[in-house]
Amino acid sequence: MLQQQVIILNNVRMAIDALCIIFAGYIAYYLLPVYLHGARQPDGRVFLSSIMAVMFLNNYIMGQLGLYNDSRPSSALEMLRKVLLAILIDFMFLAGISFMLPGIGLSRSFLIIFGVGSFILTVIGRFAEELYITHQLDNGFNAREILIVGDEGRGRMVAGLMEKQLSWGHKVIGRLRVNREDSDNKNSVLGRLEDLPRILKENAIDEVVFAMSGDRSVNLDRYLEICRRVGISARILPALWQPGNMAISVERCQGVPFLTVPAANINATGMLYKRMLDIAGSCAGCLLLFVMLPVISILIRIDSPGPVFFRQRRIGQNGRVFSLFKFRTMVSNAEEMKKDLLADNEMNGAMFKMKDDPRVTRIGAWLRKTSLDEFPQFINVLRSEMSLVGTRPPTLDEVKGYEEWQRRRISAKPGITGLWQVSGRSKVTDFNKVVELDCRYLDNWRFRDDLRIILRTILVISQRKGAM
Repeated sequence: MLQQQVIILNNVRMAIDALCIIFAGYIAYYLLPVYLHGARQPDGRVFLSSIMAVMFLNNYIMGQLGLYNDSRPSSALEMLRKVLLAILIDFMFLAGISFMLPGIGLSRSFLIIFGVGSFILTVIGRFAEELYITHQLDNGFNAREILIVGDEGRGRMVAGLMEKQLSWGHKVIGRLRVNREDSDNKNSVLGRLEDLPRILKENAIDEVVFAMSGDRSVNLDRYLEICRRVGISARILPALWQPGNMAISVERCQGVPFLTVPAANINATGMLYKRMLDIAGSCAGCLLLFVMLPVISILIRIDSPGPVFFRQRRIGQNGRVFSLFKFRTMVSNAEEMKKDLLADNEMNGAMFKMKDDPRVTRIGAWLRKTSLDEFPQFINVLRSEMSLVGTRPPTLDEVKGYEEWQRRRISAKPGITGLWQVSGRSKVTDFNKVVELDCRYLDNWRFRDDLRIILRTILVISQRKGAM
């Protein structure tokens, strides 16, 4: 019910914001010749196109700034700041189009009146929405009355969430405690869990939120059945959830609900976008690979005997083993020599790293400096064994030395580049820091982050700051 209200309210918000832009556009169009003598109105088609462009762009920008989320604004000043930023971005875009296409006839005066009017009307609309919601929360006859069942800590947390939640009217009327030791404010405690049937009879309650901490002595089914029998909705905060601990979602399989604890912040839609980016990027990378292959093959063969490609078994997502491809940058017996170099490892942890590795050939050093040795990995990306952006693919021996928490870095597909690589990997000598960067990427993943990391990777390579 709460999320449905959020969707409805945000759709209304988007419609109001769009109407504010339209009204501001027409105000600017008709005021321009009245107050600025000699000012020319834009052509009708250009005028309508400008309004439509700003309207859609404004809805998108305001969404990106969090003005269509499920929380009420933290303060009027914060709301004003975000609306102003959105309008500035909108009209910087429109001004840029006008500058590049001077023939469309959008005057500076029209843009200023249009922009100022959009800001004023949007702010008025936002304040009107907030006044209406506040009125509904305080005085609305149809506001949903919510009863919380749980201990003091979780009860206060749920009450705080309800205060911030966007809706057209709800109110927490009190709490039922579960244990006798609970010492919360008596004014907010209506009784104990056993009093639930009486409380439901004596109060106008629309919903009960069970926020208990997992006391196995409590027969929760009994109280859920009481709510069902009297026709009152019940909501359950899972006992295994703790603040800041883990994210839990509910998914259905053939109509059966399952509580899901995701390992990373990448949902099915995000995985689809990520895979589409991988396919496009790997196709472009493979084309470049085939172009440079003859020249690099000759250079590698001339420099040292052995194959052109280096093929090594690596660990992929959740322990899958695959063969990683790279241009060979070391002597052919590099793996045998590694055993004698372990004492010179510069990394603290399971990863091996050595600054002046004697196994690297002359051409290999150049390939690493330019990151050309990584290009065969586009084949791995095309085969869905890797991604363009992810964690560094570890060797089998490295994973054997992982601590339990460090295995989380292999819960997603490894990548050609990643947050660790663009964060200055030559300066990172602690493997735990590498894992922390990888986990930060997984926890905070956004599609735009992949695009940003790819652009930063290209920038680092172009500046020749070292291997990626």
